[in-house]
Amino acid sequence: MMHFKKRLLLPFVCYFLSVSQFFHVCHGDVGTAAQYSPPYLPTACFGDDQTQFPSSNLFAAAGDGIWDNGASCGRQYLVRCISASQPGTCVPDQTIQVKIVDYAPTALSPPSAQSTTIVLSETAFGGITNVPLDSINIEFQHFLQSLVLYGVCKSLINGY
Repeated sequence: MMHFKKRLLLPFVCYFLSVSQFFHVCHGDVGTAAQYSPPYLPTACFGDDQTQFPSSNLFAAAGDGIWDNGASCGRQYLVRCISASQPGTCVPDQTIQVKIVDYAPTALSPPSAQSTTIVLSETAFGGITNVPLDSINIEFQHFLQSLVLYGVCKSLINGY
């Protein structure tokens, strides 16, 4: 009887946790973002390899806070603009997924602002802002964290 109750409760708990990921109460870390322009090559992560860039052109250079001695190369982050010095800058409810391809302090092109958490490509920055500014305040989350919850729940449900 107890095993049956667990079996019913587990999908509900996983569903609740998964759905809660869509509501932005306090979803990720908070930081700042700048933008940078071409040329983007070579990068600290993948050198002169053109295939490092996603076809969407949604990529970024990691600042010191997320660089992790190069371990951030290739990581995917969910990023959204939460505020800026000028009202109306952020595109409401717009989240983008970017791939880390470079280290901001050594990037070939200088960022629009120094010492930010992340430096977004022009396309990425434009995807979450309405107005070109030097920097914005962002909420960001390592994309893998979102997938882990989904994978754990799916495995637990299928394992019963």
